Amino acid sequence: MLGSEVVPQLLFLIPTLILPFSAAYHVGVNYGTVANNLPPPHQVVNFIKTKTNINHVKIFDTNPDILAAFSGITGISLTVTIPNSDIVSLSKLPNARSWLSGHILPFLPTTSIRYIAVGNEVIATSDKTLITHLLPAMEALTLALHLANVTGILVSTPHSLGILSGSSEPPSSGKFRKGYDKAIFIPILEFHNRTKSPFMVNPYPYFGFGPETLNYALFNSNDYVFVDPVTKMNYTNMFDAQLDAVYSAMKRVGYGDVDIVVAETGWPSAGEPNQTGVGLDYAAAYNGNLIKHVNSGKGTPLMPNRVFETYIFSLFNENLKSSVSEQNFGLFKPDFTQVYDVGIMKTNKVRFD
Repeated sequence: MLGSEVVPQLLFLIPTLILPFSAAYHVGVNYGTVANNLPPPHQVVNFIKTKTNINHVKIFDTNPDILAAFSGITGISLTVTIPNSDIVSLSKLPNARSWLSGHILPFLPTTSIRYIAVGNEVIATSDKTLITHLLPAMEALTLALHLANVTGILVSTPHSLGILSGSSEPPSSGKFRKGYDKAIFIPILEFHNRTKSPFMVNPYPYFGFGPETLNYALFNSNDYVFVDPVTKMNYTNMFDAQLDAVYSAMKRVGYGDVDIVVAETGWPSAGEPNQTGVGLDYAAAYNGNLIKHVNSGKGTPLMPNRVFETYIFSLFNENLKSSVSEQNFGLFKPDFTQVYDVGIMKTNKVRFD
């Protein structure tokens, strides 16, 4: 149960500041499949294509049924993911070429694949073997794509915000964790700069808010504005502050011009009993306002006038996840009904690219 100092503000702000549903926005989604009640991939893809304005989809594997279902679908690009367990093997070029031949090439060019994500939040595992093989695997896969004469597919890897030092507040002071900046992130960012691939991050204000910053996390910022004491810039939402902390860390090591992609972000619509800040209204506020914000072209205080390619977590509620909140990050139920409306259905008339 929320404290009384938060609830009245939130209930007042959600109806007035949330995304107006008369507008339609493009957005990416993470299509997770940790469930036993989801519709088959061909039905999912048909729904995305015919009923929504979703134009980027990220999956957490290379499920051939999903890749085949996207065959011939125009206007929707796909990100596939290599599991962390395959990273060491794929750091060797012969293995990378074999993996590409078995998992990707059979679906080209009819399936539009935009990115190959090598693992997920690898640095957060603290597994030194995985971490040391991450960039070699990215390099090997990039070379394998070149040798196969494949163009238009870029290689990256998503990071949690745990890559940042604990002293990355205010946003202008953002920096990578000590010992990781030179050994890990300068080489990775050099790779991104050279290959024109994006630096992928998973910012979750849901995991960073306190009672006094809940509305700030939900983009409902009338009652809370953070002023960076160094830049004197105003932050009206936590999402911008998190992205700018990442940008500051990148700029600090000389790579502020590498593109950033938001590979995951979201908010659960249900949780454990008495869990603070969890529910339909909160999830609708965060994801609705997020979609409006990233489509606006406003950018962030340190990265103005930018539209960030953003993937909401997730497409469906997934009933085999380990906790109630993790099971309820979806925009849709398995029967394709909306958990809540965030303005991405084709029934919305105005498109905001």
